[in-house]
Amino acid sequence: MGKRRVILIGGLAIIAVVAGTVAVRTASFAPKDIADGSDVRLAAVPPYELDAAVANLSAAAQIRTISHQDPADDETAEWDRLHAWLAATYPATHRAMARTILPNRTLIYHWPGSDPALAPIILMAHQDVVPVTEGTEGDWKYPPFAGTIAEQAVWGRGTVDDKGSLVALFEALEALSGQGFRPKRGIYLVSGHDEEVGGSGAAAAAAKLKADGVRAIFTLDEGSVVLTDTPVINGPAIMIGIAEKGYATLKVTADAPGGHSSMPPAETGVATLARAITAITEKPFPLSIQGPGAAMLETLAAKKGGTTKMAVANQWLFGPILKGEVAATPSTAAAFHTTIAPTMLEGSPKENVLPQTANALINYRIAPWNRSGDIMARAQGAVGDLPVKLAWVKPPREPSRVSSTSSQGWKWIAATARADAPNAVLSPILVVGGTDSRSMEPVSDDVYRFMPMHFSLKETAMIHGTNEHMKIDSFKRMIDFYARLIATSAG
Repeated sequence: MGKRRVILIGGLAIIAVVAGTVAVRTASFAPKDIADGSDVRLAAVPPYELDAAVANLSAAAQIRTISHQDPADDETAEWDRLHAWLAATYPATHRAMARTILPNRTLIYHWPGSDPALAPIILMAHQDVVPVTEGTEGDWKYPPFAGTIAEQAVWGRGTVDDKGSLVALFEALEALSGQGFRPKRGIYLVSGHDEEVGGSGAAAAAAKLKADGVRAIFTLDEGSVVLTDTPVINGPAIMIGIAEKGYATLKVTADAPGGHSSMPPAETGVATLARAITAITEKPFPLSIQGPGAAMLETLAAKKGGTTKMAVANQWLFGPILKGEVAATPSTAAAFHTTIAPTMLEGSPKENVLPQTANALINYRIAPWNRSGDIMARAQGAVGDLPVKLAWVKPPREPSRVSSTSSQGWKWIAATARADAPNAVLSPILVVGGTDSRSMEPVSDDVYRFMPMHFSLKETAMIHGTNEHMKIDSFKRMIDFYARLIATSAG
């Protein structure tokens, strides 16, 4: 009986220590190194005509700068039309800023600062838009390239991605230059011509800036928004992208003798390929609560409080439960591991012919803590001795570096965003897609991805989808944000 009592007392003591540790860690838990910008003194927004700005966004949406997978299908004259329209619509900006049009039609604008010792800022928004899926035109409430102004919004392909940002930037610059603003810090505006199909234009612009000796204090591009119904807190959050995932596509090829389908061998090339795909996808990259995703989770959990905060503050105890929660939806899980997605298959050209070659493409979005070498090694280990070949379709794009959440650039952006959404939580985020901003890493101390539009999760589905539209309220927020950010950081 005495031994049992000792064991019981020991067990209770352990429980008490664990409970005490959990309580202390929960009570003292706070996100690390995320500045709120409260020490920033914001500049005022100059006056401008909102109705005229809305009409300008409508006009820009009618210019069909559509990037196709085959560049031969592009209407290159539409990019020239856009450039001429910008020059005619924003004369004060074009007097203040020197414009360079690269041979590929990417734009670089430069407004020199009065103090060359100050590092400049880089602002970005791309010119091109994605096509409207053939056969879905009739599903749109308003024609996709009419720029219709209705229901307190501008409707059309690209109004959100990304002509909304491009026009808002020019509206802000026009208002500032028209009011006599003169920057102390230089301002660059980079507008890629082909972000939707790879971003070669932004890469060329970055190469030119590097050759010119440019080193910016920060770059700001598209990539995230103010989310009004953010998971975990079910409320508004200013989600500023501090990194983006890498991109790689693996080609898996199975060679076989071929022949007539009436006399198949024990295993065909297609069957071998299927086994290889299954082997690769059944060996996923494990979830890991680290990097920008972890910073986001910590920020939201601190706001939520309760058991959520307790779990995040005590991952040594609740880690498996927490991983189960983030794995519950693909959109959430994507921030915490490298994803594997088979997307394209190719085999026989005829239903009764065994293919001599069958291949598949597997697309990876690479988490910041992985590299393409990790992917290849994992895929090779998964297929083992299966008779398949693995090769990259083109050189992989490694993940971006992770930008600071306490730098001066972050503070300026955070303070400007908080002025528009004072009750929203400020949080870093990992951008799981790709943006032109990744090309600016060699010429910028930090790179951020954020647009001050207020979107619900449901509304984000219209980006690249049917009925894309920019609410006038969000458009006004964007003009105000860019004008205030430029005047504050460069003034």
